[in-house]
Amino acid sequence: MSFNIVVLAKQVPDTRNVGKDAMKADGTVNRAALSAIYNPEDLNALEQALRLKSTIEGAQVHVLTMGPARAAEIIRESMYRGADGGYLLSGREFAGSDTLATSYALAAAIRKINKVDIIICGRQAIDGDTAQVGPQIAEKLGLPQITYAEEILDFSKREITVKRRLERGVEVVKGALPMVITVNGSAANCRPRHAKLTLKYKNAKTVSERQASSTDYTDLYETHPYLNILEWGASDIEHEPQWLGLSGSPTKVKQIESVVFTAKESKRLTPADGEIEELIKELIANHTIG
Repeated sequence: MSFNIVVLAKQVPDTRNVGKDAMKADGTVNRAALSAIYNPEDLNALEQALRLKSTIEGAQVHVLTMGPARAAEIIRESMYRGADGGYLLSGREFAGSDTLATSYALAAAIRKINKVDIIICGRQAIDGDTAQVGPQIAEKLGLPQITYAEEILDFSKREITVKRRLERGVEVVKGALPMVITVNGSAANCRPRHAKLTLKYKNAKTVSERQASSTDYTDLYETHPYLNILEWGASDIEHEPQWLGLSGSPTKVKQIESVVFTAKESKRLTPADGEIEELIKELIANHTIG
């Protein structure tokens, strides 16, 4: 049985280190000024994909990401943990994409991959916190979706059962494949790197990375095709140019700043009913509650 799982993952700037240089004059993120990490909830999504792979004979997991050349690092990181390969969507045409342009480009790439049974991604990325890309991709591809997934419980024929984590509890839903699933950070943490897989895939690279390398590994990539990470530019996918990058991004960021919350004042209360009642009235009056 052939079963193809695509995990959408993103290399994001580490938002713990946001400074004055984090934003460019055009309102886009200055990624060169920030260290890059694997988006946390995408790791949760990868773990669900790998668990599903282990239960389905012939299933394969590939990671699709969009970003600069260095974003290939999260594909390798995924392969170290059990993914079978990946696709890097990269080029100047994609620079400055908001969620609308990102979902447009990723949907086009998924159409090119073709015959995808499940698309799994994190609920949201920590650099935008919008939770829009997954649902937008489902809409563009005309696929059903299950959001806020915490665990894939069962798979049978062409149907999948998923537990969702909601604000006031959980629910279990079933859906027909193919579909898009977005995964919560409350899902199981991703497994660590596997030593044998790390050794196997440590030289996996995109064409751009191989060209930039000072070492010629041509023979290695010809004899070990699994080390070739596919790299696509805008010319490799079917698209309308006006829907890519900044031209396809109606969202504009005006300012980025690091906010640190500090306690300016405190108030000590006794267990007396009167004092507690006065505090509640004060919190309602300044709209802290209510």
